[in-house]
Amino acid sequence: MTAPSALPALLLSLPLVLTACWAGGALCRRLGQPPVIGEIAAGILLGPSLLGRAWPEATARLFPAGLTPVLDALGQLGLLCFMFLLGRELDPKALRGEQRTAFTVGLAGFALPALCGALLACVLYGRYAPATAGRLPFTLFVAVALSITAFPVLARILGDRGLAGTRLGTLALTCAALDDALAWSLLALVAALAHSTSTLTALWTILLTAAFAALMLLVVRPLLARALRRTRPAAGFVLLVGGLCLSALATDRIGVHAILGAFLFGVATPHDSAPSRQVANGIRQFATPLLLPLFFAGTGLGIDIGTLGPHPTDWLWCAAILLVASGAKWGATALAARVSGLDWRGALSLGALMNCRGLTELIVLTTGRDLHLISPELYTMLVLMALIATALTSPALTALIRPRAAEESAILTSRGAMELTGQS
Repeated sequence: MTAPSALPALLLSLPLVLTACWAGGALCRRLGQPPVIGEIAAGILLGPSLLGRAWPEATARLFPAGLTPVLDALGQLGLLCFMFLLGRELDPKALRGEQRTAFTVGLAGFALPALCGALLACVLYGRYAPATAGRLPFTLFVAVALSITAFPVLARILGDRGLAGTRLGTLALTCAALDDALAWSLLALVAALAHSTSTLTALWTILLTAAFAALMLLVVRPLLARALRRTRPAAGFVLLVGGLCLSALATDRIGVHAILGAFLFGVATPHDSAPSRQVANGIRQFATPLLLPLFFAGTGLGIDIGTLGPHPTDWLWCAAILLVASGAKWGATALAARVSGLDWRGALSLGALMNCRGLTELIVLTTGRDLHLISPELYTMLVLMALIATALTSPALTALIRPRAAEESAILTSRGAMELTGQS
């Protein structure tokens, strides 16, 4: 498809994709689920899994081959903007007060799923690894994929449930931040190994990544703070958006994913600057509702559930991945929380929250797909695992928290009755 013919196709498909994502997200929100599940499900329904099989002519008309790179580029741009916002809003103060418990629980909730994922990868490698994927990067990637927690989706669930600011909510966010920091570090190593032809090249990529992170935090951050204090909002917008793009390009050229550069630039951006807040609000109002759904829809469009086929072997492996990922994450977190002093209901609630995968898992899986570390079949299985695990979070939390609320209400009622009896 030539460049002039791509625009009519985009103008036809864009309203359909955005409407389908909005409808799917709104439906999931009414059902008490994160909107991301509905947005990905909309992409799956519009893709080869359903519409492509039932009406292939419509799929060819709506999503011609030349349009896919355009939608993918727009979705990736939305993802970079989201990672910038996530890095900018990272609050180190959330780690205060619960450091020891958070470290114990977070480390256990990361280590056991990662270990189980590595062991599972040893079995999956011969069947679901592409020919170009090395055993070590494949194993490490599966370990990361099974240990991740969706920090942004988790924060949204806590806010909707009124748990933000509570001990459970603060502990969940702190553990998720620790897990994601470990996962991103390991993912950077995976990317370095995947792109490198030798151990020396991989080590050089890791050193460059560490040097870039230090440069952003120690040099760029104070320079940005000084520059933003002296610039007008329009100039601040150009400065931050340009810096976001160049930082993403830098990590891409280093050999790790561009999202790491966007995230680090967000961390380096000062929070207390008026231009910074205005730019962040502008990006949030534009990129989040318009570009980010294209990333979710693109994830769904790239999935063909039919590739798993009617044979039960692939579906059994899919179920095994879900059981290992959820069981290891939930169990390790709950046991570590119980040992750290939480009661069983609180520990199990924390385990349910930490098993939320959502957006962060999709970013990791997309990275693995772009690095050619996993086959389309394994990519589909891992996305289904992420969707099911995320969908389980809300009902599990409801089942665990409602009995606690009932118990507390009964205790208060009993105390009130005793006080009335004493007064009489």
